Amino acid sequence: MYCVGRLKPLRSVALLARRARSAVTAEPFLSGSSSSYVEAMYESWQRDPASVHKSWDVFFRSASAGLKPGHAYSPPPTIRPAPPTSAAPGTQEIDDHLYVQALVRAYQIRGNSLAKLDPLGINEADLDDSMTPELVLKPGLDQNKVFQLPLITKIGGPDKALPLHEIMRRLKNTYCGTMGAEYMFIQDRQKCDWVRERIEAPGVFQMTDMEKRRLLARLVRSTRFEAFLSEKWPSEKRFGLEGCEVLIPAMKHIIDKSSGYGVESFIIGMPHRGRLNVLANVARKQLDQIFCQFNPMLEDKEEGSGDVKYHLGMSLERTNHVTQKKIRVTVVANPSHLEAVDPVVQGKTRAEQFYRGDTEGKEVMSILLHGDAAFAGQGVVYETFHLADLPDYTTHGTIHIVVNNQIGFTTDPRVSRSSPYCTEVAKVVGAPIFHVNADDPEAVMHVCNVAAEWRATYSKDVVIDLVCYRRHGHNEMDEPNLTQPRMYQTIKKHKTVVEKYSEDLISSGVVTKGDYQEEQAEYGKICQDAFDKTRADQELHHRDWLDSPWVGFFQEDGSPVTSAIAATGVPENTLRHIGQIFSSAPDGFNLHKALIRVLSGRQDMMKKEEVDWAMGEAFAFGSLLQDGIHVRLSGQDVERGTFAHRHHILHDQVEDKKLYCPLRHLSPDQAQYTVCNSSLSEFAVLGFELGFSMSNPNALVCWEAQFGDFHNNAQCIIDQFICSGQDKWVRQSGIVLLLPHGYEGMGPEHSSARLERFLQLCKDDPDTTHDFSEPLFETLQLHDCNWQVVNCSTPANLFHVLRRQIAMPFRKPLVIMSPKSLLRHPDAKSPLSHMVEGTSFKRLITDQTCPEGAGVQRLLLCSGKVYYELVKERARLGLEGRVAIVRVEQISPFPYDLVSAELARCPRAEVVWVQEEPKNMGAWTYVQPRLATASQNTRTARYVGRPPSASVATGSKAQHNSEQAAVQKEALELPH
Repeated sequence: MYCVGRLKPLRSVALLARRARSAVTAEPFLSGSSSSYVEAMYESWQRDPASVHKSWDVFFRSASAGLKPGHAYSPPPTIRPAPPTSAAPGTQEIDDHLYVQALVRAYQIRGNSLAKLDPLGINEADLDDSMTPELVLKPGLDQNKVFQLPLITKIGGPDKALPLHEIMRRLKNTYCGTMGAEYMFIQDRQKCDWVRERIEAPGVFQMTDMEKRRLLARLVRSTRFEAFLSEKWPSEKRFGLEGCEVLIPAMKHIIDKSSGYGVESFIIGMPHRGRLNVLANVARKQLDQIFCQFNPMLEDKEEGSGDVKYHLGMSLERTNHVTQKKIRVTVVANPSHLEAVDPVVQGKTRAEQFYRGDTEGKEVMSILLHGDAAFAGQGVVYETFHLADLPDYTTHGTIHIVVNNQIGFTTDPRVSRSSPYCTEVAKVVGAPIFHVNADDPEAVMHVCNVAAEWRATYSKDVVIDLVCYRRHGHNEMDEPNLTQPRMYQTIKKHKTVVEKYSEDLISSGVVTKGDYQEEQAEYGKICQDAFDKTRADQELHHRDWLDSPWVGFFQEDGSPVTSAIAATGVPENTLRHIGQIFSSAPDGFNLHKALIRVLSGRQDMMKKEEVDWAMGEAFAFGSLLQDGIHVRLSGQDVERGTFAHRHHILHDQVEDKKLYCPLRHLSPDQAQYTVCNSSLSEFAVLGFELGFSMSNPNALVCWEAQFGDFHNNAQCIIDQFICSGQDKWVRQSGIVLLLPHGYEGMGPEHSSARLERFLQLCKDDPDTTHDFSEPLFETLQLHDCNWQVVNCSTPANLFHVLRRQIAMPFRKPLVIMSPKSLLRHPDAKSPLSHMVEGTSFKRLITDQTCPEGAGVQRLLLCSGKVYYELVKERARLGLEGRVAIVRVEQISPFPYDLVSAELARCPRAEVVWVQEEPKNMGAWTYVQPRLATASQNTRTARYVGRPPSASVATGSKAQHNSEQAAVQKEALELPH
């Protein structure tokens, strides 16, 4: 109530009104008005006293003169005697004006509940059959009486006052017609006024005849495409768009408008319903390539499993025919897991903006399509929305379109959500929501206009809720009458939107019947010609459906290069330079005393030419940055590190928000380093980073889990995208997952990163392998795998494996079982010489204490932290030379050649696999058959570790210590 604060007498009246209403009965407007109304009246009066009712003019003049509450109001003169009443003269008139003000506000807030949104006329807009009381006009009001319009509405246009019946008509037309708007929850009056201007002002819904003809043509194409598929393949699942054909012209209109605002790249994520139509008529995928997907006889040209046609993606550059500008439209491939693609699209969009230098999202934007049941039901929607305004995750506004067919498979919305609308989740980011009847295509176009302009103006999300229906069942083979008989009896009689709209345009003379028929025939011929072209096709080409093409990275035929992997060591002076920067802070920067010790410790390590885990990681990142490779590290608490080891962002202890990132100050021409703490989400954030990694092969994108087992909150992204993405969609990604792992007595939830799950998803055959003598054996293994799984035991190996991600001539995801206690373990350090030129990643680290393998009685193979415990216990028992301990650093692809060499080096040794995890977890079930293959089935390995368990680890520290000791004892206890 800022204006009241500037008017002292009025402020005192308001204060008295709150404290004792009986003291202001002479001024009853205070008991029924809102502060915003008083504010609006006062602002109008200040600008022009004649713009408000005479009663307000008298009151404001009196209050300004200093009259006390209860005495400021003076009724205007009248020629009629006052009616007998106890109230002060003029009170009823003020109350009526206040009532109209409240009525306008009520329609702006709740008018959508009366909107005619359901094309079938079955469901109420908000699933509530009861009447909203505040929208009911109270009896006794003269509807011909003229009322001053409040400043919070634009329905008057140039008129400042309207008769009550006209006010009601305009409010109902705006808020209770075929469009219902929700925006009054937005905490910014300017934005609310912006929306009002575009939906309340008279005439805003009007379209030109040319625009109407274009809309009809697009509806024809959308409808005829589905009809053509139904005619040619009546028994095929295609998840058609029938019932929401207006989606195609809606998306095309958004692209047209946004292209006009300067957007050049559109990245689309969507579920399976309507996908083929979007590919054909929005993204302009060649129709013959779509139709080929229906032919079961075609052979796959490339390796991989491929995917069903309604999951495929694509990317195509074309000219927008409305703006005549070049645009690129990308549809991101996705699985059946609804909404899982949302964060992937956002990450890919952010990456394209980043590499273009598009800091405001003016050139690249995302469009996300949703189903009504999934939008309300899937938690990843909420997680993704919460990335919208985060500095390192924002995409500067997404246009969301809900294809609201008012049913989820067979489930009625009344039992699938608790909210009145399926779109409530969008309110958390202040996104305006426009519900619109999909059978009113002109209203849909207007909403698309507003949505595109909103995004261009405010760089914020906006939601279009296309309320439609589904003409068939969940798929074309499903029988919907089993569960929704009334709905589908109505649908059976319901005309299509193109039939109704064409009739409207023909009757109004915008088009002729011949024009309409010609448009249908023309597109029918286009489809038939494309179908005829497919008759000669013999092969399917998965690469035609690539959603993230990397120009210049692959060979001309599309296959990746399989040359030897480049060396990953770097010059020593480069390491020393990075170490010096990483272990210091600017002059005058007020460090925490603990950080002073940390940086001092790093300086000491550089003097000793040794490297711990944090330094090894910094060397990898820093050297890549100096090579011009962008590095992005994201996840919960990654700036400091969960275990306070990283400290990539330093905080000044005196000056608030003064930060320093050493790795951003290596050299003037280095690449940008992004390190960002994420929201407390795994599903959305990992999906986002995957999308980011898809846009550029020459970047290192890392996601770190707070603890390794938290990755299972993002299991869908891991299973459906990262693990299988290349097989299904020919899509490569070099994303790195850093998953803290290790048994240190922290209980069942923070011990294991579930190594076994990643190994189970590796596609290599344990019984066959490449020829060990092949010069490119390591490269070919990596080329053929679906991802790499490593458990490094030295900082040097971490350094090399991170740099190898960029050195490889192709991209594969990398899963790292990263350490916890090894971060500060005195023995888990590497000499600087292990990272200089000529060095590389060691897939297996042999035991240097046993140069002569012939005398080795037992060969222990292990991975990760347990190595250091075994070495310590072996030394205590004095078994050097008799027990060899070999570290398998790269578990998958399995280093057959190196393991085979170790087995040959220790021909008489008993082979034992040692692990901390229970027998049904960890690497044992993966390595057991591969050890046999490495020995050509001449040697068998014995297991040493914890027994099988349902729980990952014990919650008792004492029990943990006992189990660790038992593992070491069994591993090192030799027969006498």
